[in-house]
Amino acid sequence: MLELKNIYKTFEPGTPSEKKVFDNLSLDVADGDFITIIGSNGAGKSTLFNLIAGSFLTDKGTIILDGKNITMTPDHERARVIGRLFQDPLKGTAPGMTIEENLALAAGKGGWLSSIDRKEKKEFRERLSLLNMGLEDRMHHPVGLLSGGQRQALTLMMATFNTPKLLLLDEHTAALDPATSEKVMEITNKMVQENKITCMMITHNMEAALCTGNRTIMMNDGNIVVDVSGEERSKLTVDDLLDLFSKASGNRLDNDRILLGQ
Repeated sequence: MLELKNIYKTFEPGTPSEKKVFDNLSLDVADGDFITIIGSNGAGKSTLFNLIAGSFLTDKGTIILDGKNITMTPDHERARVIGRLFQDPLKGTAPGMTIEENLALAAGKGGWLSSIDRKEKKEFRERLSLLNMGLEDRMHHPVGLLSGGQRQALTLMMATFNTPKLLLLDEHTAALDPATSEKVMEITNKMVQENKITCMMITHNMEAALCTGNRTIMMNDGNIVVDVSGEERSKLTVDDLLDLFSKASGNRLDNDRILLGQ
């Protein structure tokens, strides 16, 4: 479904600030996979997402999505088939526009209320009601007035309004309080399962990484050092995962945010 073949990426090559992130990285993602991704800062997690989404181009290598080579495809074209959520709830929505206008953008209406008919307005309300946040009664409120959790849930709905081929979740609950984070993850799992969306999620919570989705990978210094799924993954504890990482990378995972997020 998604293939990354022999990916190379170096930032500021030939300068004192040169940073090699990927050196011949390859990854295959099957249709319907929900992969959780763990790694310390600098491991390459967000760069991986940026390359997939087209925010950066690869130096060398090939990216294939659903049989189509998208290696050189601009990010705005990839956005039609790749949904993405960021850690910052302020990203992904237009704060000065209403909830209804934001949903109109997601539906491909350009945000113009005059182009939304009564049937579509009803659909917006019905979809919002599934969030159980009361947003269906605030359709004409500016998105900038919503809480972080409400904005993130709305962003998730917008990213999946037209079912994407791939959904990228970049620590999309990390900035939320625990209760709200749990709520947004419940909504995430429901949307992914019901729409059968292939999904990749970066997380700092190792317990969540093991109980969410069907496959977990761990990254270190631009490499995938652990890749577990199926029965093997189902039997793992957090300590087991840490041991696998240590043996595969030769290092102990030393990111306090990840370790304390257990």
